[in-house]
Amino acid sequence: MTQGRRHGRPSEESGLDTGGVRGYVPGVFDLFHIGHLNILRAARQECDWLIAGVVTDDKAFRAKAKYPVIPLAERIAILQHISLVDEVVVEHHATKLDVWREHPFDVIFKGDDWKGTAKGRELESDFSAVGVEVAYFPYTVHTSSTLLRAVLNSAAS
Repeated sequence: MTQGRRHGRPSEESGLDTGGVRGYVPGVFDLFHIGHLNILRAARQECDWLIAGVVTDDKAFRAKAKYPVIPLAERIAILQHISLVDEVVVEHHATKLDVWREHPFDVIFKGDDWKGTAKGRELESDFSAVGVEVAYFPYTVHTSSTLLRAVLNSAAS
């Protein structure tokens, strides 16, 4: 993939010159940690314009049976101030394809904990039908929001 940044076709939403390969990294981004930073760094190397999709609190609850610790507005603000990210969108959509229809991208980046799973195969199938690549990056096993939440809960007890 390309290594360049910020050139080419304009974004419909921002009117900015976004060019080349548009990448999308979805996530809750709760308790922002090194795993989040790692996937953003890796994704940044593979695209010219990087969009971070921040999942709403309700959507996070439906997926993980728990609400994020950090409110949505704060998770958005954190990502807006990370120079690796060109655009931040709220992911309230029913499917990732719905996100793609509203914020077109060429490649979606996920942690490799999705690879080979039913969710991952469905994502690959859905996106191959519209010509979007699904790229996986190593999942940071030693640090996760779930682990951080457990440590915080244990410290509070």
